[in-house]
Amino acid sequence: MRNKATKIIFALLIIALVGWILKDTFTQSGIEDLKGGFTQKATYRNDNNTGPIQRIYAVAVKDTTGAELIKYGNLMPHSKYGNTKVYFFLEGSQIPAKLFPGTENFDKQYNSSCFALYEKGAMGNFGLTRNPLP
Repeated sequence: MRNKATKIIFALLIIALVGWILKDTFTQSGIEDLKGGFTQKATYRNDNNTGPIQRIYAVAVKDTTGAELIKYGNLMPHSKYGNTKVYFFLEGSQIPAKLFPGTENFDKQYNSSCFALYEKGAMGNFGLTRNPLP
């Protein structure tokens, strides 16, 4: 009798564990859950898969007052020894449709529209800079 009770308890624990894992898997928060109303407008990723991978994003933000800019940046893909940049623009302003690698990632005419830059470096260090461009 005791052996049967042990099997039942073990089975219930397994079912509870699997249920908890499934719940956690399907209820992960994503970009749509962040405050700010983010819309990705342009992306760039270099073709180099053997060296540093450079990812650049131009993102429109509806509401900048409570926008979770760092959380958004942390959700963007990043490769070890690579670089990820996310330029934030107020929705309705001029936003670049094409991005380029290097130090200047879009045409200078859009500089005044960019209100923040999130950057994650090669070693995983990240930061947010307000009004990053002259």
